[in-house]
Amino acid sequence: MAEVVNMPRLSDTMEEGVVAKWLKQVGDKVEEGDILAEIETDKATMEFESFHEGTLLHIGIEEGDGAPVDSLLAIIGEEGEDIQALIDGDSSAEEKDEKASEKENTKDNIDAENNNSSSAEIPEGVEVVTMPRLSDTMEEGTVATWLKQVGDEVEEGDILAEIETDKATMEFESFYSGQLLHIGINEGDSAPVDDVLAIIGPEGTDVDAVLNASKSSDNSSSDKSSEAEKNNTSTQNKEESKSSTESQSQQNSSASTSTDGKGRILASPLAKKMAKDKGIDIALVDGTGENGRIVKKDIENYQPKAAAQKETSSEKQEVSEQEQVPASVEVYQPAGEESFEEVKNSQMRKTIAKRLAESKFNAPHYYLTVEVNMEQAMASRKNINAMPDVKVSFNDLVIKASAMALRKHPRVNSSWNGDVTKIAKHIHVGVAVAVDEGLVVPVLDYADQQSLMQIGANVKALATKARNKKLQPQEMEGSTFTVSNLGMFGITEFTSIINQPNSCILSVGAIVEKPVVKDGEIKVGHTMKLTLACDHRTVDGATGAQFLQTLKTYLENPVTMLA
Repeated sequence: MAEVVNMPRLSDTMEEGVVAKWLKQVGDKVEEGDILAEIETDKATMEFESFHEGTLLHIGIEEGDGAPVDSLLAIIGEEGEDIQALIDGDSSAEEKDEKASEKENTKDNIDAENNNSSSAEIPEGVEVVTMPRLSDTMEEGTVATWLKQVGDEVEEGDILAEIETDKATMEFESFYSGQLLHIGINEGDSAPVDDVLAIIGPEGTDVDAVLNASKSSDNSSSDKSSEAEKNNTSTQNKEESKSSTESQSQQNSSASTSTDGKGRILASPLAKKMAKDKGIDIALVDGTGENGRIVKKDIENYQPKAAAQKETSSEKQEVSEQEQVPASVEVYQPAGEESFEEVKNSQMRKTIAKRLAESKFNAPHYYLTVEVNMEQAMASRKNINAMPDVKVSFNDLVIKASAMALRKHPRVNSSWNGDVTKIAKHIHVGVAVAVDEGLVVPVLDYADQQSLMQIGANVKALATKARNKKLQPQEMEGSTFTVSNLGMFGITEFTSIINQPNSCILSVGAIVEKPVVKDGEIKVGHTMKLTLACDHRTVDGATGAQFLQTLKTYLENPVTMLA
């Protein structure tokens, strides 16, 4: 009997998934445990195993498309089995309206709404491409780069544009073939999910009629106003796209780096990352890709000849200018003009700003700082690391001490929940890790039950996975307390914003050598400052102070943590 496979819920916050890749195709034999597909969430791309055996009879969500949890993902059964009833039972109009598929959602919504109204219909063969939902938390996207311009021929599978979400910059493929008739969102601009991104169809199509038909299908007056603004700027968009295309053509013919007409360099995300890692000024690289776009091989084959010439020319100009300055000049005469550079905020940066603002504005923060004598901790760490195959950091000592202090002060291990305060009986410590795209917080479960060596190994493993973008959603969820350490950067003291729903976050500074008073005498000592940010709704000042005193005791007497 055929089995229906639905979109899985791969984390407790997941509402929608995107099929990144199908590893089985219709007609393939499937064994229990085989990987069916790779599913993207807002946290990671995860392999999804089959729990059934048989033949893959139907794929309900195409690669690159998204759909809500529990939507029809696939059907597995016996070869030749009639599954039409199962497909029909899962294809109601309401469920289609809820899907976030770029290909099916756009067409289904337009057809359904046009059937219910007397407005103009979109001509056959014309496709309205909307801003895709590339993650289940994505509310809007930013067009980083258009790789096709108005008038270009588009084949199914061609990369239309690079789109920024709050997690990454992703290449967006076309599911249609035809001519790119209209660009609805300019490079660098942002728009909500499902806004008109582009129109693809036969040459000579009346674009204004298509836009009006698409606009009339939306009964919201605010959406109509937004669509009208896009219509008013369509002519300008075409002219800018044409100008950009001509500029790129001229630049390609002279073998120079291609830009989009606004000073932004056309380069793939991988090429940009490689250039940054190698310390290459990407503005000096010649692009050999489509429209002069800089690709991976351009970075690999780059020779710093252009950079040397530019530097030599700059040096000659500087010497020439110095020779022209009279020796008698004594008064400094400023030259030049004031200028600014505007950098578009990525979706990840916008999301970080939103969540930090919510935490800072909703939770009444206050801060407590204590200075810890680290002499004994330094000696203990040295002795521990002298053992074979053991490596413990000062941060590991802080995590262990924090977990033990939380056991004695459970009120700090809590969260505000409206009418009640939830005091966690388990201790899961979040460890803030900086990555290129922002800040992630992998979680060390049951930290109080782990030894120092276990904490050291687990934190190292989580940090490595974070930097390699291999963290799973469950590894970043459920923290009850957070530790943020900037001591490795020489920061002696700082305050952090609480990682909600936690009540507290501990900021760890650098260990500094300084004069200290010991037994009535001034001696050289080593101290470290710890700052606890507390949510005053759940943690009173005295409670936070008592927690810090216990934490200080553990760190100044590390042997107590080993008992």
